[in-house]
Amino acid sequence: MQKNACFFLFLCLSFCLSAQAPKLKKIFNGRDLSGWNAPEGNIWWSAKKGEMSAQSSPDKKGTILWTEKTYTNFIIQLEYKDGDGIIDSGVFLRSENDQVQIGISGSLKRDMTGSPYIPKLRYPVEAKGVAALLKPKDWNQMRIQLTDKTYTVWLNGQEVMTYTSEGIPGSGPIGLQLHPGNEMSIKFRKIVLAQL
Repeated sequence: MQKNACFFLFLCLSFCLSAQAPKLKKIFNGRDLSGWNAPEGNIWWSAKKGEMSAQSSPDKKGTILWTEKTYTNFIIQLEYKDGDGIIDSGVFLRSENDQVQIGISGSLKRDMTGSPYIPKLRYPVEAKGVAALLKPKDWNQMRIQLTDKTYTVWLNGQEVMTYTSEGIPGSGPIGLQLHPGNEMSIKFRKIVLAQL
């Protein structure tokens, strides 16, 4: 009888937790850049076969691909894969003020994946344990939860950083970065989001 009661409690808890989990929905359709604001004269960003690609132009001009929609509190999850060159990319949260780094920091000349970059503060904290989690030349999963002014980052399922940004706007679009000054390429796929 006690085993049945425990099993029933386990089922109830599992159901409640799954019912409370936010549902992630695609914000990239895998075919084109619908739902995203491509920069004027776009030669950097493309999409096909479930993947979004960014490739530096000969003049190494940087660009940001922004979502058409704006968001307040959300979870965004995506997979990315490093291409050629020195990878310096990231995910912008609500504006160009707050970015979660992907790849090599141009200023520090080392990998700062998962760390927040804020122009006035540079890197106020550094993500932990990233080197052991990264899969070079393979797909890596990044998950970011932003609630009010605090964002938390998971890399390949492991929490690596939490930061509270006093200057972050209350709402705004989400951006993917192709950093200026580098010859590089990067791919993204499985970009999904849940509003909180």
